[in-house]
Amino acid sequence: MQKDYDLIKQYQDGNSAAFDQLVKRHLSNSIGFFFNITRDKMASEDLAQDVFYKLFKHLKNFRFESAFTTYLYRININAANSWLTRNKWKNFLHLDQTQDRGEQDTSLEKEWVKKELWDAISRLPKKQRTVVMMRIAQELPYKDISKITGMSVGTAKVNYHHALTSLKEWLSDE
Repeated sequence: MQKDYDLIKQYQDGNSAAFDQLVKRHLSNSIGFFFNITRDKMASEDLAQDVFYKLFKHLKNFRFESAFTTYLYRININAANSWLTRNKWKNFLHLDQTQDRGEQDTSLEKEWVKKELWDAISRLPKKQRTVVMMRIAQELPYKDISKITGMSVGTAKVNYHHALTSLKEWLSDE
């Protein structure tokens, strides 16, 4: 199996099949990342498609200053931040404002809790939100978060701690 580096070089030399192999290798991880944030299969697929479209356009300029996976994580994080910012209006619709149809469906309760959590995460400052998304959605260690974001390990930990403090406060108030 060829390495990402080799596939990118081939793509930069005009071999579009090399890009197809990169997509096959990394698409499911991107969709999974976005699904953990959006909890919506279609939105996850749309976001991943947007990311790979951007990659298709800009990968010819990739300078190999970082690993391809780091580059891809950065693009995913930026796309997730944009999605969360675009969908902030959803934070203002709380469960107690939805109409009660008299149904008792407890199977949805866990999904609502996750939705409330992601709505609260979208309210965090960008750095904190980025670290939380990488820790929760991707389960990355601080060392990897540090490499991807360019912040120190200590800064990543501090941002995560402050984010958790805010989230606990916000979610306990609701």
